[in-house]
Amino acid sequence: MTAIAQGRTHRRAALVSAMCALVVTGTALTGCSEDPDAGTNGVGKLPADKIQAKTKAAAGAVDAVRLSGTVVAGGTSYKLDMRLKSEGGSGSVTAGGAAFHLLRVGEQLYLKADAAFWKNEDGKAGSESDTAAADKLDGKYVKVPAGDPSYKKFSGFTDKDLLLGDLLTLHGSLDKDGHHEQGGVRTIRITGDKGSGGTLDVSLEGTPYPLRLVRAGGAGTLSFSAWGQDFALEEPAKGEMVDYGKQLPTS
Repeated sequence: MTAIAQGRTHRRAALVSAMCALVVTGTALTGCSEDPDAGTNGVGKLPADKIQAKTKAAAGAVDAVRLSGTVVAGGTSYKLDMRLKSEGGSGSVTAGGAAFHLLRVGEQLYLKADAAFWKNEDGKAGSESDTAAADKLDGKYVKVPAGDPSYKKFSGFTDKDLLLGDLLTLHGSLDKDGHHEQGGVRTIRITGDKGSGGTLDVSLEGTPYPLRLVRAGGAGTLSFSAWGQDFALEEPAKGEMVDYGKQLPTS
């Protein structure tokens, strides 16, 4: 290429760059904008229903995840920070100002809380024996009997497949709501009924994992992270655990 031709090429490139920087009636010139899906995993180009299917499949195929945020169920708001995998889960739950730790290993569910949690739920002072029992449970893992109402109530917070199977389904007509970012990761957002049926941000980088969910009807907001990162899950040592048999003292 001659020097004259090279000069013309450089000038054309400079002219195109300058034109792309201009704004005409508030809109960038056609052909100058970048492809928002360039360098991504490509799910942003799919229809919303296909994106939802892919992210549910990705979540179901991996063994471990961390889930944090709030869930509203039965009129109660629960703040969760849970590590989950197929054989159980571990983490903290806060509800009604009371905080406790849940641990499930296989079918065995344990709950650990301070003495105040184990005292009468109505907030009234209990008997001396109730207070003494509560003090003994302070900081101990209490084995939750399978037949106790608390087992069904709390074990769901430790069940990865149950939680994700329900949570990752948006309600109503599905649509895409543009490109966003969660924790520095590019996402594509899908909505149910224009947001009233929930919104879900799906990663555009690597595997299309769900990263953030806003549940329908104001039923909470959850973030997902640590996909596929394993963690230790062991039953409490005997000295850290109390087995109450058929019924918890709060039931």
